[in-house]
Amino acid sequence: MEDTMDKKVHEIYCNSCGKKIETTDNIKREDYLSIKKEWGYFSKKDGEIHSIFLCESCYDIWTKQFKLPVKVEKQTELL
Repeated sequence: MEDTMDKKVHEIYCNSCGKKIETTDNIKREDYLSIKKEWGYFSKKDGEIHSIFLCESCYDIWTKQFKLPVKVEKQTELL
């Protein structure tokens, strides 16, 4: 019998659509983009740390709006 008390559930939500992305023991059940930015002296946000998460669907919608496309490289070895 597996002890469910040992498993920690981390709730992550997409900042754009609000969708819940659940992971168990830091294992992704669905992939997402995580961005953490520490703003510096030359910004209007000096001293602030911003963190966002985007689900794959919202990432696709967001990047389609870019003037310059995202650089995509294929991995030859997947772990």
